[in-house]
Amino acid sequence: MSPPRLQLEGITKAFGQTQVLDGIDLHVREGEFVSILGPSGAGKSTLFQLLIGGIRPDRGTIRFDGTPLAAGEGRFAFMPQRDALMPWRNILDNATLGLEVQGMSRAKARGRVLPLLADFGLQGFERHYPAQLSGGMRQRAALLRTVVQDREMLLLDEPFGALDALTRTSMQRWLEAMWKRHRWTALLITHDVREAVYLSDRIYVLSARPAQVLHEIRVPLPRPRAAGFQEASAIEANLLDMLFTGQTFAGDKP
Repeated sequence: MSPPRLQLEGITKAFGQTQVLDGIDLHVREGEFVSILGPSGAGKSTLFQLLIGGIRPDRGTIRFDGTPLAAGEGRFAFMPQRDALMPWRNILDNATLGLEVQGMSRAKARGRVLPLLADFGLQGFERHYPAQLSGGMRQRAALLRTVVQDREMLLLDEPFGALDALTRTSMQRWLEAMWKRHRWTALLITHDVREAVYLSDRIYVLSARPAQVLHEIRVPLPRPRAAGFQEASAIEANLLDMLFTGQTFAGDKP
């Protein structure tokens, strides 16, 4: 088994008198899709802020490829909860924004983005503006802007949380298909149990604040995940019991 690309060991973080993280251990291997599942306010987004360098842990170590992670290294491409598309830029120029911020010329950035539009279901819409697109198309444009930066790992912070149920399900299926094609290394934050089971190879379940890892769960379902619907429902039920009661998972052990 390959060593982890990302490894967090004993991560603790407080803001003033409020303890948010209390000894978090987790890892992500090359090509894995891993989710962090927990209740609102458990500190999931704080973990992402630690990874992208917005804040530093009080205690613990973050390693990437075995080396302590330094602030500003740029290992991660981050997609926030909202699409954050610029309303005055068309979809093509929104998708190039991250590359332009890194110093790439607009012409070169467009050359990198244009071949990916079809994969992301945006071909023919590159000259449209965000207000002209559906919520799902906006999220695909935001994900394209994220992955085109060609960073070593994707951080996805509840990317479909603002969508309606049908659009969210459609986007989850689309993201699974895209992940299978490109085999991104991805870490997803969610409080949606079904989303975590549908997308993930492994799930870390966090307690309420101060967050600790209650359990690490492997999802042994075939892909595409629709084929394992009955087994998925059983895993979801166990996860919900665990989130509400704090008890250990009735299935696979770490």
